[in-house]
Amino acid sequence: MPVIKIYKMDGTEAGTMELNDKVFGVEYNEPLIHQAVVTRLANERQGTKSTLTRTEVRGGGRKPWRQKGTGNARQGSIRAPQWIKGGVVFAPKSRDFSKDMNKKAKIAALLSALSKKVADGEFVVVDALEVKDGKTKEMVAFQKALGLDKSAVIVMDNDDIKVIRAAQNIEELSTLPVAQISTYEVVSNAKVVMTKAAVKKIEEVYA
Repeated sequence: MPVIKIYKMDGTEAGTMELNDKVFGVEYNEPLIHQAVVTRLANERQGTKSTLTRTEVRGGGRKPWRQKGTGNARQGSIRAPQWIKGGVVFAPKSRDFSKDMNKKAKIAALLSALSKKVADGEFVVVDALEVKDGKTKEMVAFQKALGLDKSAVIVMDNDDIKVIRAAQNIEELSTLPVAQISTYEVVSNAKVVMTKAAVKKIEEVYA
């Protein structure tokens, strides 16, 4: 089992913790992680864009001039794409971009991503997250103490409003309850910061 250090909010060590191999010692599976990320991004697309083709633009039923003898290029409709107010060639239409992914594959991708973070030293466990006043400066001090100079997601075991409020003005930090953790959140951040209680909850569910 991998052993990881536990830190306090001021950056001092608070002991060590053994991580479950079934959750944090899984073999790295890049294709599965890629599939999970693509599925997540595809499901966020609205797919509501739509423009009119030449058959849908109002007007243009009459031929603008006769075929020959005018000196102009032949034209069949004033709603053809080359005309102002004409239709759009290969017009984009509303569509459903959503993808589906097997539940077991989703879980395997998440555990693989978490295990990769642990193996690369990009996984940080904190004893507890306590923000007294919900001020941004408290999270800035926490960020500096743990060396979170790049993007980091803080995974909490509960919805602590003060922590969420204190972190929301810091561009590099995002907060997330453990129930909403996903492969995308893990791989899109340089570091994953998780409370000790959140680690135990994940191990209870997935181990």
